[in-house]
Amino acid sequence: MKERSYKTAEDTTFEDIKQNYLNICENLFEAMDKANRKDKVWLMAVTKTVPVEKINYALDLGIDLIGENRVQEFLSKYEGYKKGIETHFIGGLQSNKVKYIIDKVDMIHSVDSERLAREINTRAAKCGRVMDILLEINIGQEESKSGLLAGGFIETAKIISEMENIRIRGLMCIPPVGSDESYFAKMQELYENGRANYSFLKDMDTLSMGMSGDYESAIKYGSTIIRIGSGLFGYRNYSI
Repeated sequence: MKERSYKTAEDTTFEDIKQNYLNICENLFEAMDKANRKDKVWLMAVTKTVPVEKINYALDLGIDLIGENRVQEFLSKYEGYKKGIETHFIGGLQSNKVKYIIDKVDMIHSVDSERLAREINTRAAKCGRVMDILLEINIGQEESKSGLLAGGFIETAKIISEMENIRIRGLMCIPPVGSDESYFAKMQELYENGRANYSFLKDMDTLSMGMSGDYESAIKYGSTIIRIGSGLFGYRNYSI
């Protein structure tokens, strides 16, 4: 397993990003091999606070898709991105901000309430599109985090599934900091149970979990999208 970079984003060069990318790919394939997986795991570049030129360089290396956290920052960088790249919104999303991104992103990961889903559905209908979403699960039941509770998300998922301009593609989570693999195992159980036992979730194909410090464990438990920020671009100043 290749070591991770400990540089800050400000100090990270294009060559650093390239080496980080190669290391991540090696670790990803090693984790897939250990898990005996032959399917696809998508490598997402999390672009919070990262300048467009570094993002575009990472895309040239072979990054599968990008993940944006903040609406205003995303809008300021949107026109500078290489055309045709798949873009997901992964941060907390307020209902009144949906209108700004509904025609610009391919998937929204952070759907944590029926209210937000209804706004997405309304805005998507006005754009004449069906928006792919993931349901965010608060797998650690942390009061400081948003998300649907594991024990009750099916009821909300059923309501959302009936909205004509939304398609539930899967689940996502951010486990508690420093937690063990049990949270990933629980997410895998929820995901597989949903697909197997509820007709309105049978077409789910996406399980988004795993970040720079734990993506190998997430892959072990079936993650199909790993979200890498600091491991690729260096550690960021999140107060920006």
